[in-house]
Amino acid sequence: MHEATPKLTIQGGNPLRGEIRISGAKNAALPALCATLLTRDAVKIKNVPLLMDVTTMLSLLEQIGVKIQPDNQAEFILSAADLTQLTAPYEMVKTMRAAILVLGPLLARAGEANISLPGGCAIGLRPVDQHIKGLETMGAEITIKHGYIHAVAKKLQGARIVMDIVTVTGTENLMMAATLAQGTTIIENAAREPEIIDLANCLIAMGAKIEGAGSDIITIEGVPSLHGTEHTVMPDRIETGTFLAAACAASGDIFLKETNARHLDAVLDKLTESGAKIKSGDHWIHLKMNERPKSINMRTAPYPAFPTDMQAQFMSLNCIANGTAVITETIFENRLMHVQELKRMNADIKVEGHTAIIHGIPQLDGTKVMATDLRASASLVIAGLIAQGETVIDRIYHLDRGYEAIEKKLSHLGAEIKRTGNL
Repeated sequence: MHEATPKLTIQGGNPLRGEIRISGAKNAALPALCATLLTRDAVKIKNVPLLMDVTTMLSLLEQIGVKIQPDNQAEFILSAADLTQLTAPYEMVKTMRAAILVLGPLLARAGEANISLPGGCAIGLRPVDQHIKGLETMGAEITIKHGYIHAVAKKLQGARIVMDIVTVTGTENLMMAATLAQGTTIIENAAREPEIIDLANCLIAMGAKIEGAGSDIITIEGVPSLHGTEHTVMPDRIETGTFLAAACAASGDIFLKETNARHLDAVLDKLTESGAKIKSGDHWIHLKMNERPKSINMRTAPYPAFPTDMQAQFMSLNCIANGTAVITETIFENRLMHVQELKRMNADIKVEGHTAIIHGIPQLDGTKVMATDLRASASLVIAGLIAQGETVIDRIYHLDRGYEAIEKKLSHLGAEIKRTGNL
C-alpha cells in the first residue's frame, strides 16, 4: 500500500498569539548557493532554510561536483574545487526553476554549461530569454537543442546589457557571470529586490567588484578569480509577510524576530490600511489586530511595489474583510488559481482578466481544498485559520518548497493545525 499524500488539517477560529523566528530567505539562499560555483575555495553559507527547493539545489550542486558539508543546523560549507559535470538535468530543473541560476556561474568559471529549459523547450518564457540574451551580449555562444541550453564561452567579456523586462533570476545570473568576465558589465533595468542586494553582498565578500545593487543599474567590474568567505542569508520577507497577513486575518497579536521590516514597506502599509497596529525595530516586527480587517485594494508590481508573492495571502485576508477589494495581478498569468479553491470555502470572488473583485463576508466555511502552487498553498492555510470548522488542504508539498516548518510555527502561535500523510 502506498502512503497517503501529505495534507494539512486546520480547525479554524483560533487567534494567533505569541513569538516566532523567521527563517532565511529561500530566494536569497538559492543564488548564494550557486555563487559558490565561482570559486575553488570553500564558502560557508549560514541561515539556510531547510526547504525542498534548497535540498534540490544542494543535490544539483553535488551532481556538478561541489562537496557539501553541513555545519550546524542551517549552515553549509560548499567547496567547488573540481567541477566534474557541467549539466543541470531536466529532472532537477522541472521541480525548481531556480536551477537556471547555475548557468551564469558555470559559464564564467568553466566556460561551458548545459542547462535544461524549465518545463522543456518553452523559450517563450520571458525570464529565460533574458538570461540567454544577456550572456550572448557577453560573448557566449548559445544553442538550444532537445530542450537544453548549451552555452560555451572561452572568456566572457564585459558588456552593457539592457533587460527587456525586470527579472530577478535574470539579474542574478548575469551579475554572477559578470564577476569573472573580462572588463566591466553594466546591467540596466535590473531587478531591485533585497535578494539582489543579498547576493551582491555575498559576491563582494568573495572578492567581486559590484556597485549599484538595489538600484536599476548594476555595474560589475570583472576580476580574475574569487575567494572563499562566510555569508549569512537574509531573512525571508515573504514568510514574514505571510505570518503578518495570517495574524491580521485571525485577530492576532504576534511578535516576529530575526526579520527586517525595511524589506516590507508595501506590505506593512497595506496591513496598516486594513486596521492592524504595527511596530518594528532592527530585527523584529510586532502586529496586533483587534477588529475585523478593512478591505484593501492592491496591484502587484516589481519591488519596491506590492509583491506578487503576497497577492494570494492578501486575497484570503480580503475574503473576510469589511467591504469590497480589487486585486490586480500584473506579474504572472496564472497567479489567480487559488480563487476557485477559496470559492469552495464560500468566498465571494469574481475574476475579470487579471483582476479579482472580492466582497468580504463575515465567515469562510471549512472544507477540502487543493493547493496549486506555493503561495496559493499559503493563502489556503490562512483561509483555513479563519474558517468555521475543519479545512483539509491537499498537495501541501508546494508549501514545503517555500515555508520551513509552517505548521509547527503556527501551532506555536496557537493554531489547531496538523499534518497527515508523508511525502
